[in-house]
Amino acid sequence: MSKVTISRIGELLRSVFELLWNKPEGLTAREIIAFLPEITPITDYEKGYLSQSNTPRYEKIVRLATIPLVRAGWLVKNNKGRWFITEEGRNACRKYHNAQELYQEALRLFEDNKQKHPSILIITEEAEEEAWEQVQQYLLEMNRPEFLQLIVDLLTAMGYYVTWVAPPDKDRGQIDMIIKSDPLGIKGPQILVQLKHKGQPLTVEGLRSFSALLGNGHYGLLVSSGGFTESVKEEALKIIFDRITLFDLETLFDLWVKNYQDLNQNARIRLAIKPVYFLDSTT
Repeated sequence: MSKVTISRIGELLRSVFELLWNKPEGLTAREIIAFLPEITPITDYEKGYLSQSNTPRYEKIVRLATIPLVRAGWLVKNNKGRWFITEEGRNACRKYHNAQELYQEALRLFEDNKQKHPSILIITEEAEEEAWEQVQQYLLEMNRPEFLQLIVDLLTAMGYYVTWVAPPDKDRGQIDMIIKSDPLGIKGPQILVQLKHKGQPLTVEGLRSFSALLGNGHYGLLVSSGGFTESVKEEALKIIFDRITLFDLETLFDLWVKNYQDLNQNARIRLAIKPVYFLDSTT
């Protein structure tokens, strides 16, 4: 990074913030690295690959340079490799119009005793991203009956009672599963489940179509392995859709991890996971 100035690092980081500014759902690190050259010119030196990896130099620069932003509370990274700008980050951008001043202020806020192991942070960050990408791809490659069974396994482990599941040959039905909160089905409403396993984000039309199926005594669980468009997320917050819960791959995996000990043996074989431990350099 000797050929890259503080000012240049500031420019790259401001471009990262620009990409995230109107993305409340955040972007994955992979998306940010891919989009970055579209809004800021990348030099030949920055495009060059590091000798010990197949990583462009500018990617390593950005990943290392964002560590102070995270410590300053300006940027949040979750364990799925998704980055978010915080309100503090927005305020910092408004206050420090000069890119170099922006980064220098982040460095100032970066406590000395937490600068010892930046390489460990990068290793952990990249490992988490790659692990999630592997899980995500595995889930997306499941056929529909396999994926539906995964949902059954999870809901059962969470204490719900699955009273009906659509037959495997039922490809285009409206309802794929009916669940209750008690074994006799006399407490609480029925929960109707619809599964979309096409790899594409569900649109508002799909949300409204599912909503029309719900009667007065129904709640809805809308599962989409391709996620949901931003319009769907906004629409789902409205009162008319307050009985519908959206369920994407990240939600599925987080709940799978949380309830792993309660899953039956077959379920654990279907989606087997294990924890991997890294040195914690944040303490």
